[in-house]
Amino acid sequence: MGISFVTRPGPRPPQASLSGFERFFREQYPAVVRIAFGVTRDAHMAQDVAQDVFVSVLRRFPGPADTDRARAWVRVAAAHVALNMIRGERRRERREQLSGTEMAGTGPEEMVVDRESQAEVRQALSRLPRRAAAVLVLRHSGLSYAEVAEAMNVKVGQVGTMLRRAESALRKELQNASRT
Repeated sequence: MGISFVTRPGPRPPQASLSGFERFFREQYPAVVRIAFGVTRDAHMAQDVAQDVFVSVLRRFPGPADTDRARAWVRVAAAHVALNMIRGERRRERREQLSGTEMAGTGPEEMVVDRESQAEVRQALSRLPRRAAAVLVLRHSGLSYAEVAEAMNVKVGQVGTMLRRAESALRKELQNASRT
């Protein structure tokens, strides 16, 4: 006896919109993962961020998703979602420390100074205002000033100023963290 599946008839998305989204996804996925990885420095977390971003883009842009606005939106969303993941992880770590259930490191690679430095930068980034953190992540993920301006919905001339201010705020956060 074979297995049969009962499906409910319902509206199916037009084939054109599926292929449009699929094309958009294939074009934008590498950039979204690269931006998320730039923030999290964790490949699995970056892929989780990308999944969240593309689920959101389906809701936010129900029509063809190949517009410039959608491209800019997914890049900024990648930075914001990644920062939110870091913030959530930091809250979880605090709860573990307070409850005395802090987990031991997973291996000797956790002891490498470079990893600690990256973690400090990620934590400092998570304490910055969203806009400042996003402009840093977008620029340092390889986007040009014009692409950052488009993604942040500002003029190209403002990007340099935003970057300098964000870098200054990041330096202060790192200095404050090293004092404690």
